[in-house]
Amino acid sequence: MKRLISFMALCFVVTTWLSAQVTEIGILNSDNMKKKVLFVITSHGTKGDTGQKTGYYLSEVAHPWKVLTQAGYEIDFVSPLGGNSPVDGFDLNDPVNKEFWENEYYYDKISNSMKPSEVDPENYAAIYYAGGHGAMWDLPDNIEISGIAAKIYENNGIVGAVCHGPAGLVNIVLSDGSNLVFGKRVSGFTNEEEAIVGLTDVVPFLLEDKLKAQGAIFEKSAPWQVHVESDQRLITGQNPQSATSVGEAIKEALK
Repeated sequence: MKRLISFMALCFVVTTWLSAQVTEIGILNSDNMKKKVLFVITSHGTKGDTGQKTGYYLSEVAHPWKVLTQAGYEIDFVSPLGGNSPVDGFDLNDPVNKEFWENEYYYDKISNSMKPSEVDPENYAAIYYAGGHGAMWDLPDNIEISGIAAKIYENNGIVGAVCHGPAGLVNIVLSDGSNLVFGKRVSGFTNEEEAIVGLTDVVPFLLEDKLKAQGAIFEKSAPWQVHVESDQRLITGQNPQSATSVGEAIKEALK
């Protein structure tokens, strides 16, 4: 009888220990899954009917990518159509752009971006919209990606964007029916900057005006100056020059 009791006691101790290990592993796996950031890139490749090519702006992917991967985050990519998206601002004299483009693992990832239907929002601690003029055409009305962003945000995650990337934010509606940007400080490509590049009458709308119309508090600096706004887990930058700083701000917000 004593041996039976001792054996049962030992079984109880072992079972309790194994249960604790399984729980700990589950927690660790959950934490690891949350060490991921979803980058949104455009699938659109032309500037209206001008015949000029566009796409996602390379430095607006590469610079935040470097900041976040150095901090230990895994980056995934999604685009409205999935697969290989057009790229703009293809400057490999920029060493960070070159490092990203020549990274076989991430080149394969961005060349085979996920479709929205392949994304599980639960896996991500943040979502980040890269700019490039293409974003103005296919990101504002993409209901699937907007829904992914809303879920990440409402799971206490971060939403970030830079330059024309905030075009993807204008129609994100939260579960309470409010627009994500309403009442929050945001930045993005300004009316002045759009005029300087000669595309005021080409883009489907002016991003600064659209964000204001959606109730955002639009903040900006002089053209081509670094400007980042962070308000209630929404992080936005004004232009390509702000991409690294947006990455840094997302990194800090995730700590």
